[in-house]
Amino acid sequence: MPVVNRIADFADEMKGWRRALHAAPEVGFACHQTAAFITERLREFGVDEIHEGIATSGVVALIHGRGEGAVIGLRADMDALPMDEETGLPHASTNKGAMHACGHDGHSSMLLGAAKYLAETRNFVGTVALIFQPAEEGGGGAGVMVEEGVMERFGIKEVYALHNEPGLPVGHFRTAPGAIMAAVDDFTITVTGKGGHGAMPQDAADPVVAACGIVTAIQTIVSRNHDAREDLVISVTQIHTGSADNVIPATAWINGTVRSFDKKVQAMVMRRMREICEGQAMAYGVRAELDYCLGYPATINDADRAGFAAEIAGEVGLASDPDSPRAMGAEDFSFMLEARPGAYLFLGNGDTAGVHHPEYDFNDETAPYGASFFARLVERLQPAQG
Repeated sequence: MPVVNRIADFADEMKGWRRALHAAPEVGFACHQTAAFITERLREFGVDEIHEGIATSGVVALIHGRGEGAVIGLRADMDALPMDEETGLPHASTNKGAMHACGHDGHSSMLLGAAKYLAETRNFVGTVALIFQPAEEGGGGAGVMVEEGVMERFGIKEVYALHNEPGLPVGHFRTAPGAIMAAVDDFTITVTGKGGHGAMPQDAADPVVAACGIVTAIQTIVSRNHDAREDLVISVTQIHTGSADNVIPATAWINGTVRSFDKKVQAMVMRRMREICEGQAMAYGVRAELDYCLGYPATINDADRAGFAAEIAGEVGLASDPDSPRAMGAEDFSFMLEARPGAYLFLGNGDTAGVHHPEYDFNDETAPYGASFFARLVERLQPAQG
């Protein structure tokens, strides 16, 4: 297989790291045991510097090459999801209510594999910054690390990351120039009317009917206010109200998600949702308060760096697609790509359960490809002289 031979030699070791991490998942920013496991491995490898406690439990380790040069950032997320595992595997989660159902255990192991190889060979100039990040799953840990100054503190000039993808064959990579994953926003609309008897609606101000009107009107944002040539999803996913068949409630709640790629589109959605809430509230004689929460921004690759990364992926992998379709999912690596140019790629996990599924497990056959990608990327970006 085309992976780096030395990395292939310690594939079983990577499998052991990955399964140890899988058995002890941690959620959010509290990845302290995970970080301790990672730093112990990094010390064994002989990296030059280890900096702990960034964004609570994040780690940045530095490996210096054979001469002066830029600093390249390589990022892996460490956190698990707050859910129970149903794989029944020997290395299944031992922490009830936490599971590595998105493969972050594999991401960390791939970056550890690259670290072991790069610390041994140092066949590059400049410095590699290994970024082990907590709280990708909802906490925005990448954004917190950026806010705490990791790019400036370590002089990082560009940054790269991988994510496994079930359904894509093992050894296959894909990426895209420009946007590859969407921005994700959430909203809650609180509709307040006047409760009353279901037999006497004339004496009430019905928030249920008003909520239905608001939901229907929201559907027109995509179909009538938005350019159909641009990707946009608005999904109302929850409506909560009422407690009895013969009672008109006083309050109704509407929740949903918005996915977009362009900040102008995002601003249009926010404006139209405010206008719809105000107009529908007036029409139905109720109050409607919109709480619109900006989440992760769109993940936007630098086109040149994505092209170069796809070329490297083609060298160490079985296939590489440099211009694959973008996805409506979201990823907090977007904060790092807003701060520095770089690229985000998907790497095949084979025919496995999907991410966030209770029977998902990272495919250990994937790890040598990911570690080889990181290592070869550094060596090709900043080759050692002579």
